[in-house]
Parts: sequence; structure tokens; C-alpha cells
Amino acid sequence: MTFHKELRERIDEYVHGVYAVSRDFPKEELYGVVSQLRRAALSVALNYIEGYARLRSLVRKNFTKIAYGSLQESIYLLRFSFEEKYLNKEKYETLCGLADSIGKMLWGMLQKM
Repeated sequence: MTFHKELRERIDEYVHGVYAVSRDFPKEELYGVVSQLRRAALSVALNYIEGYARLRSLVRKNFTKIAYGSLQESIYLLRFSFEEKYLNKEKYETLCGLADSIGKMLWGMLQKM
């Protein structure tokens, strides 16, 4: 499996995981934490994909930086949600582990650019 394919699959798993856990969040958070968390997670995927499709290296690097920043935002929102007891420890740790591996892969790409 290529690096790009592996990273895309991990990001896809992460985004779907975020959507799945956030379905059980309190209804009053629909336009708050749920919306922001989903937007941040989806932004990781969309910016990585758009950056990968660009031919100019500086543009690609910029999109990868944005994807990394969105990942960090989503990690904070997961921690906040866990502390507010919107999700259990198992789901929190699973998503954070996946986010950590994605972060390492994105950071490694940035270091090589």
C-alpha cells in the first residue's frame, strides 16, 4: 500500500469515526461542538486531498499545513467532548490514537517538503 493510500484510509476512518461518535452527543450541541468537530475532521480530509491534487509544491505544503491544523483542532474538541462526558474513554482513545498516527504522517510529509 502506498503512503498516500494509507494516509487517505486513516483520514477516512477518522472522519467516519468522528461522525459516528458525535451522533450520540447532546442535541443542544448540534450547532456547537458537533458542528465544529465534524467540520474540523472533514477539513483534515478535504485539505489533504486538495493539496495532494495540486502540482505546485508550496501550494501542496500550505494545504497540508491546514490539514494538520484542523487535525489539532479536532483533537482538542475530542478532549473537550470526553471531559464533558459526551463520549466514553474507549471511543476517545481510539479516535485519539488514529489522530496521532495521522498527525505523525502529515508532520513527516511537512518535514520532507
